[in-house]
Amino acid sequence: MSEIDDLYMEEIISNYEHPHNRGSISNPSAEFHGHNPVCGDDIRIYITIKDGKVESAKFDGDGCSISIASASILTDYVKGKTLEEIEHMGVDTIRELLNIDPGPVRLKCATLSLKTLKGAVFLFEHKPNDTGNL
Repeated sequence: MSEIDDLYMEEIISNYEHPHNRGSISNPSAEFHGHNPVCGDDIRIYITIKDGKVESAKFDGDGCSISIASASILTDYVKGKTLEEIEHMGVDTIRELLNIDPGPVRLKCATLSLKTLKGAVFLFEHKPNDTGNL
């Protein structure tokens, strides 16, 4: 593993051990539950929308280091983003935010928070949940 890879792994471990935005929002604009049955990751995302943008985002749940770090980093990243921007996020967004390619085995762990966030956005917009094709 290179020095750069070590730095990225340190960031993931830090976000796992001390996640940002962990908790719930008492009156969210939308919330959505996501579950990865393969490894048992379980995430709930809460968002508050104001003027078509994410004003606040929090998550709660349990999961592996990649899953929790992804939720921590993603909930920081989406604050101030429009709903349209979130709808266009995909696997590459998560890879860039994590600065790693989680590989095929851990990809579902890494993308669970994004699928859950998009589920909350689709629920808020009264659209069908289209998270199957990140």
